[in-house]
This record gives sequence, structure tokens and C-alpha cells, in this order.
Amino acid sequence: MTLLPLPTFATLKALAISYGYASFLLLTVEITQRTFNIPIHVSRKIIHVLSGTFMFLLLYLFEQREYVVFLTGSFVVINYIFLRIRMFKSMDPMKGATLGTVYFPFSCAFLFGWFNDGREYLAIAGIMAMTFGDAFASIIGRKYGVLRYQVMGDVGQKTIEGSLANFVATIISVLFFWYIMSPPTLTTSNYFTGALISASVSTFFEAISPMGSDNLTVPIGVAFILSLLGY
Repeated sequence: MTLLPLPTFATLKALAISYGYASFLLLTVEITQRTFNIPIHVSRKIIHVLSGTFMFLLLYLFEQREYVVFLTGSFVVINYIFLRIRMFKSMDPMKGATLGTVYFPFSCAFLFGWFNDGREYLAIAGIMAMTFGDAFASIIGRKYGVLRYQVMGDVGQKTIEGSLANFVATIISVLFFWYIMSPPTLTTSNYFTGALISASVSTFFEAISPMGSDNLTVPIGVAFILSLLGY
């Protein structure tokens, strides 16, 4: 008995597209960052958002869902190597780098593997909360943040304004992607209550999670709390 079935031609093509997209994204952002001296926190969030959004497309790209877990799991190793050797400045700054880029694909692989029984929409809720909530919390917090607070052990301060941006961005992103997926087990009212719960959980975990660990706590926390509440 093998963990993975033999890949079909369609799966091999999907893997090639996925690794090609990841390579193109990373190289494009890296070159752009170096050419125009874009702040690293901006280039990191560009990669973060475009990678997270692509996670949703994987559900439609792969017929053999086991390879979605394989793909995302492989980036745990790849991103860790990149982090250790500081290969890409646009993704891993020389100072203040955390394991967030490793936690990101780990969370995706774990959620896709756990919720592979028709409840992939729970994995997507968690991943999109991580993708858009975290990105907007950082962008808005840095630009407009005034009311600051700091989590013990974190490398930087967080802001109330950033946390509010996280809340709003999570609501919008979960509603948007659930609307596209249209899970048959959810009603319209479930969409709104689920999005509010996702936003509340996401904002809480993002606020208390230090050192990039929100890329673990937010997606996994959102997905499992929704599951426990019967979504």
C-alpha cells in the first residue's frame, strides 16, 4: 500500500504548472524588489497573498487531491532551505526572519490533508484568513497604525488598526471564496456567521501569536473551530 497513487498525466501537468507558477512568482518579485528597492515587508506580502490565493486554485487544478498535500508539503522543505541560506531577499530578510514562510505551506498541507472529505471549504476559510487577514493587518498596521501593542517574544509591534484590518479582510475573503465554492452543506446565513467566526478567530490568534507562528495558529484555528461548531 502506497501513500500516493501513481500520478496521472493530468496530475503531472498540474505539478508542473504549480512549481512553474511558484518559481515565476518568486523570481519576478525578487527581481522587482532588487530593481526598484521595494521594501521587503511589501515584497513578502505580495508573495504571501499570491501564494495563498493559488492554494484555492489547487482544488480545481488537481484531480488527485493527494498531490495537493504532496505539493504544499514539499514547500515546507523548500522554504526552509531558502530560509536557511537566505537565497531570496524578497522572501527572507537578513534580519528579523521567522519560520513564517515554513509554517505557511505546512498549514496548507495539514488542512488539505485533514479536510479532504468534502469539507475543503473549511481548509480554504483558514488559508484565506491567513492569506488576506495577515497581509492587510501588516499593510494597514504599518501605514496607519497608531494604537500599538506587543506580544511577548514577538520581533515587532502590532496595532489595533492592523487587527481591525485583519477582521474585515478575513470576513470579505471567506465570503468571497465560499461564494465561489458554494458548499452544498452551507446556507447563505452560514456564509455570514462562518465569516464572522473566522474573522474573530483569525484576529485573536494573529494578535497573540509571536514570531510568525500566526501562519500556524490562524489557519488551523479557524478551520478547526468552524468544524467544531458544525460548519
